Amino acid sequence: MGFHKVKTSQDAQTVQASASSKQNSDAHKVISANFGFASRIEETVVSISNQHLYGQLYADNLKARKQVFIDQKAWNLPQTDGMEFDQYDTPQSRSVVIHEYGRVLAGVRLLPTTARCGCYSYMLRDAQLGMLPDIPDYVLYERAPVMSHVWEATRLFLTKSEPAERRLIIQTKLIKAMARAAAEHGATHVIGIVPAVFQRWMNRLGLNALPMGPKLNISGDHTQAAVMHVAG
Repeated sequence: MGFHKVKTSQDAQTVQASASSKQNSDAHKVISANFGFASRIEETVVSISNQHLYGQLYADNLKARKQVFIDQKAWNLPQTDGMEFDQYDTPQSRSVVIHEYGRVLAGVRLLPTTARCGCYSYMLRDAQLGMLPDIPDYVLYERAPVMSHVWEATRLFLTKSEPAERRLIIQTKLIKAMARAAAEHGATHVIGIVPAVFQRWMNRLGLNALPMGPKLNISGDHTQAAVMHVAG
């Protein structure tokens, strides 16, 4: 299935993800038990252009990324002043941040597939072009899209300190906030590298996605490229 056919044949080609009744029941119990917590957490879409409106949130998000990807996962990434960043953190990117009383709980970065910064475009495309040694050039089944209605999600994380009974709520808020933010910028689809068990994971969240590449081990994580429909 070609990516360029996804938008025009969504009904025929999208795998409808629905959680089992037991999963729905378990999720309902968790959410009901943590209603007070869920009502406290906030979602903010922060960028270089609007960061002044949110105090230290933009910097705190980069610090949380450093703790997850450098301190915990030991990825070889740029850092300074306790913050992780790379060539894709430009004014073209947006960061969806989930936070509670100012403490960052989770986040994800969004970048349009039309983005350009010097020789770089976006992560999946640059990997396919052989520009990122840690990601194989066969990460996608086909040529990486360059379309205004397709955005890429990267640096998805949830802080390690969150207990299991809170994680599902945080994950749900993060993914739905990501989909909403992308759609508000004109996206119909979001692509990215996700855990290889993403279909089961998305089922738990009541969402759907399709594989776009082979299962890979990238920097110790079992992953796979996927596309998520976010319009509507």
